[in-house]
Parts: sequence; structure tokens; C-alpha cells
Amino acid sequence: MTPSTPALLVCALVLCGLEDQVRSQRGLCAGNQCFAFFKEPEDFPGAQKSCKDSGGQMYTLSPEHVHDIVNVSGIYWVELSSAEQPEEEALHSCPSISVSGGKITLQREPCLHTRNGFLCQYTFEQPCSRVQTRPGEQVTYTTPMDFKVDDSETFPPGTIAVTVKVGGTYAELRQVCVSKGWMKAPWSCEVLGGGCDHNCNAETKTCVCPPGKVLHRNNISCTEDPCEENPCTGEGEECENTREGFQCTCRDNFIKEDGACVDNSICQMCEHMICVKLDGVYQCRCTKGFKVADNPTKCEMICQGKDCPAKCNVNGTCYCPYGYITDVRDGNGSPTVCTDINECDMGQCEHKCENLFGSYRCSCNKGFELHRDGNTCVSIVEVEEDGSGSTPRPYPTTAGAHPAAVPSYIKTGSVLGITVFMALCAALLFLLGRNALKHCGSFQLSSFKHPDINIFYLQQVTSETYKRLSLDKQLKSES
Repeated sequence: MTPSTPALLVCALVLCGLEDQVRSQRGLCAGNQCFAFFKEPEDFPGAQKSCKDSGGQMYTLSPEHVHDIVNVSGIYWVELSSAEQPEEEALHSCPSISVSGGKITLQREPCLHTRNGFLCQYTFEQPCSRVQTRPGEQVTYTTPMDFKVDDSETFPPGTIAVTVKVGGTYAELRQVCVSKGWMKAPWSCEVLGGGCDHNCNAETKTCVCPPGKVLHRNNISCTEDPCEENPCTGEGEECENTREGFQCTCRDNFIKEDGACVDNSICQMCEHMICVKLDGVYQCRCTKGFKVADNPTKCEMICQGKDCPAKCNVNGTCYCPYGYITDVRDGNGSPTVCTDINECDMGQCEHKCENLFGSYRCSCNKGFELHRDGNTCVSIVEVEEDGSGSTPRPYPTTAGAHPAAVPSYIKTGSVLGITVFMALCAALLFLLGRNALKHCGSFQLSSFKHPDINIFYLQQVTSETYKRLSLDKQLKSES
């Protein structure tokens, strides 16, 4: 039996021109077979074992079709068919090919002698075709038998195809041949480590990297962490790894505007979810009928009259706008209302006071004008001209509305507490006065009493008695 011409051609293609490459164990695949040339010193039994351990067998060669088509110097073990190998010779010598000067010679060597290498062949099913590439890309194929094949048209299952850009460092894509098709990495971690360069996470089926390195954009390789030296130093910036390296992004509560990160954290807390930017600063705004409260993130209702409904929470606590206090008009479950505070009753203004809903306004009598504090009045002093002009009026300000003097958090209970306190003070004063009167009733003015002064108690007398007493007093005076 003689081998077919394609088999000899495969052998020639494997050996021809590969003198520098065979050290890395290269081969060729055609149809459903692969042929590999291993330049590893072995004796014949060792060569057979190596082929078997890698899933193949020694390459079967017929001497009738060996001719001068290769130029790889050395002696390499091959196999002959049993029909072509003499039985008596098979016990002591084994077939090999000698390559020298471009010539291939079939010869027999002692089986236990060490030669330069050996050839193996492999048979498989469901091969994969070549991987499609784009301009500027190249692919390397490594078979599961651990030899590379680059010029083949078919590849055995388990072959790894790595696509790289010409001159590139990292792979663009890594795939494995499975059932006539290519599967992209990362795949199941149980199969060849998922195709990851470093490690594979079995739970997430993703590639992971050691500390100080980050996953490359190909999702299988690890690169140095570009954010380690913190290249993003702008306010509100942080470094983020990308497939191209890194980019500076805005931290939480910052947004990108005109190339800079701007703090808009207050916008997340606006009660009515309205946020505007004024003079480069974000501020909360309220819907119609409301205004921003003392807390710049809260909104309070605008009262247009003396009374308006109070804003109550689920706990029954009610709140009123600035310048109003809560007031419960009756105890029949009526809603709590907010009533205007009359600041004029509290003596806020020095001269004149006008109460407004939620505020007040001060004004001054003729000859005075309002001080810059908005409450007191100062005299308008006219200075006669002395050649240097007149002295300007002190504190020239315009009267305006004041915010309420009583903060909005003052409740009806506070007013009631003040009233009770004042009543207790009045009662105390009354008791002190009463006690003082008791002591004064028994007080004797002894220092003012003269020996000649007769003190008479008032009693009912007749006209005759009165005349007699008056006459006695007159006679006494004359004597």
C-alpha cells in the first residue's frame, strides 16, 4: 500500500522552508487531518509515545513518494505501513527520513538511537474554517496538540485563534473552535481558563486581574492601571478606566459643563425638584404659589391674605410661612390655619408702623427719615452753607417692607405661654400690694405726734356741743 499524493504534499509543506520555525513545533492541517513536525531529540519508542500522548500517531510515509522537495537538515522518525516494512527488520531498525541539501532519503536506523525529531499525524471531525479578519489584522492558530498552524484552511476542535493588529501588543479577539464554529473569549472557566490571560471568575464567567492592573478592553488581557497616579486633578473629577486607557469624569453630584465639573448636589434635594443655575451656582426653585424657605432646599406656601391653610405632616405637626403662626379656630377637627402676625402690636417701629401680610413696614414723622436698620427714625439736620457745601443727611435709606419679626416656628402654644406668664406676674404684684396695705393699716406715725396736738376720733356730735368746743378752743388761744 502506498500513500496518496496529498499525503506526500502535506509532508513536504510541513518540512519545506521551516528550518528556523520547527523548533516551535509547527504543522499543517488539511481536510480532517493535521501533520506536525517536532524537532525534539528522541529515540523511536520515545517518538511514538510523544505522538500518542498528544492524541496522534507517528506519520506513515511511503518511500516511493519521497523526493527532493524539502531542505531541513536532520534525521527524523516516521512510520511505514506494515506491508512495506520487513518483519525481520522491524525488530531491530526503524524507518526515518534523512534531510540534507534539499534531498529526502528514506532509511532505517537502530530504533534505540536518538534522532533529531519526529513527525506526527492527527485525525479529527467537525473542523473550523479560517477566522475572518479586517485590514491590518493577523491571526495565529494554536491547536490543542500544542503546535501552531498558520497556512491551513481547516482547524481541529479546540484550536485557539488569536487576532491582533499588526504591531499591536494586546489581542483584539481570542476564539476557540467548537463544533465547526468559533466561540469568543471569555467562555466557561472550566475550559482552558475561559481564555483569560490571568484568571477567570467562575461565577460571573469574566476575566479578572491582579491588584494594580485592570482589564483590557478586549476583556481577556490585563494592563497597568492608568488611574494609579490619579491624572485627573480638576475639582469634582475622578479617573475612570476605559478601553482606550482612561478618561476624567465627574464624581457623583457633579455634572460636566463647559469642560468643567460643576457641583449640583443641591438639585437632588430640591423639594419641588426644580433646579436652576444662576451666576454659576445651582439653586432650588418652587412651583407657583410657593417660595423658597429659610432652608434653601424647601418650599413654603405664599399667603396672600390674613389667613391661609397650614402645611401639616403625617405626625400632625403644622408649619406656617414666615410671618404667620398656626391657629386652631375650634376643636371640631377643623384644619389648622396660618394667621398673620401683627408686628405693629409688638412695637417694631419707632414712629409709624404698617402691618402687611407676613411682614410690616416702618415710616417716620415729618422731619425724620428711616434709619438703615429699617425700624428707627433719625432727624434730618440741615447745615447752613459755609462755603464747603452742606452735610448730607444721616443714614439716607428708603422705607421698605420688613420680614415678620416673629419667626415662622413660633406656634400658638408660644403665645399662650407668654400670656400665662404675664397673668402670673400680675397676680403676684396684686398679692404683694395687698400684703403691704395690711402692714400700713397698723403703722403708727409716732414721730409726727405733738404733745399739744389732740387727736379726736370722729363721732356724731350735736350743734351745741360743736359750739362749746369751738369756744373753748378760742379762749385757750387768747389766753
